Amino acid sequence: MFTTRRADAQNPLVLAIDVGSTGTRAGVYDVRGLPLRNSKTKVQHAFTTLNDGTSTIDPDQVADEIRRCINFCTDAVGAPIAGVAIDTFASSLVGVDADGRAITPCYTYADSRCAPQVNYLRSILDEDDTQQRTGTRQHTGYLPPRFLWLQQTDPDTFGRVRRWMSLGEYAWLRLIGRTAAGTSTAAWTGMLNRRRGRWDAELCALVGVQLEQLSPIAPPDDPLTPRASVGERWPDLADAVWFAPISDGHSQSIGAGSKDSSQVVLSAATSGAMRVLVEGDVDNLPRGLWCNRIDRTRSILGGALNDVGRAVTWLESTLKLPERAVVEATLMGPPLPAVPIVLPWFTGERSTGWVGQARAVFHRVTAATTPLELYRGAIEGVAFSYQRILRDLTQVTGRPREILGTGRVSNSLPGLLQIVADASGAPVTPITIKRSTMHGTALMALETLAPGVERAEVDRGATFTPVPDRFGYYHRRMERFQVLYDKVIAAAN
Repeated sequence: MFTTRRADAQNPLVLAIDVGSTGTRAGVYDVRGLPLRNSKTKVQHAFTTLNDGTSTIDPDQVADEIRRCINFCTDAVGAPIAGVAIDTFASSLVGVDADGRAITPCYTYADSRCAPQVNYLRSILDEDDTQQRTGTRQHTGYLPPRFLWLQQTDPDTFGRVRRWMSLGEYAWLRLIGRTAAGTSTAAWTGMLNRRRGRWDAELCALVGVQLEQLSPIAPPDDPLTPRASVGERWPDLADAVWFAPISDGHSQSIGAGSKDSSQVVLSAATSGAMRVLVEGDVDNLPRGLWCNRIDRTRSILGGALNDVGRAVTWLESTLKLPERAVVEATLMGPPLPAVPIVLPWFTGERSTGWVGQARAVFHRVTAATTPLELYRGAIEGVAFSYQRILRDLTQVTGRPREILGTGRVSNSLPGLLQIVADASGAPVTPITIKRSTMHGTALMALETLAPGVERAEVDRGATFTPVPDRFGYYHRRMERFQVLYDKVIAAAN
């Protein structure tokens, strides 16, 4: 079991916090990266979403959730903790006034109201050059179009903002009186010059944000010193160092046990991604991918999906499906020719086409199409979206030795991993530890607090091996998926 008793834990201890789409979680880990039993907690939350593309959350609510989680963990462990580290969902944005208070909601990666500004930026930028410089293309999930949208739709508030920061940065400012943007947090904004490790001055000027309005960038080996009152509030954290917030994509790649570019990490939670850890710079970045710097020498190359768990939840709440065992057997079994082709973008597409205004399409649905066939078609569409990212990744890193599946959907929906294996021809192994993202946040801190110490190997499930005679079928389905994609995207543009 991937855990340890408090009596067996080895120092130093790290408190790791993970702010995701559905809640704030925290737990304490020992130097081997093992979670201490009975030290984990979660406070649930949800984004505010509207039909106009709104996706926000109250930043002060989340800061309070983090405070409550820290209280629980320190009380549960009752021993000195050497470091505190946090990750949050990537590409969040909070506007802060001169008193250090939020005067905007936290805009999340899924807020798509800045789609017109994306089109504008694409019309005036050399987007290929911008992507090579910052690692990303223009999309509603990144900050350049969001800044323009805010400036144009609410200029009074935009003018009152003195500092712009991520949700994690704001929480640290409220809780410890100090803040900075971790390298990966800055990278996931789409505004970091990935080669220089600094905010991109050209983009900042273009969207009306001054460099001094953004937080300093702190690599993981450059932790923060909190104000003295923090030790008074939490005596067991009196000597702790606090690490600048990092992105959940950074954490999950490390937490899954990825060590080099031969291992691709497939994330399947509310949203999803495929990522590869790479050393040094990546030249000639493919258009469909992003490349986000995470520290002084490493980057994560990959692509993201808005809708994985979100798509599954919609399907299960909307369709009249048979019992779970029948659904899973259908996903694990051979392909069904009557299944429709589905573009599964319920809140927009990110990689590889970057069309934020795209929406889900069910193609060739007839009166005879069953709910189970609709369900399987949508799950295949998610798998094909992963395969499109993998296709671009192999251009840079070659074919992977294995794919590591992480996130709640990868463990609760094994049929998805089987379809990914069949469509890609690569074995897929689920990582079965709980909270792999939070585990990665702890490991990031331990790289600085206790370098060179051997970490515990993560638990794995049985590998999903590709069924050879299914590859040709899925290859043909992918071709039809691409034809439909091209037509839909042409209409959206």
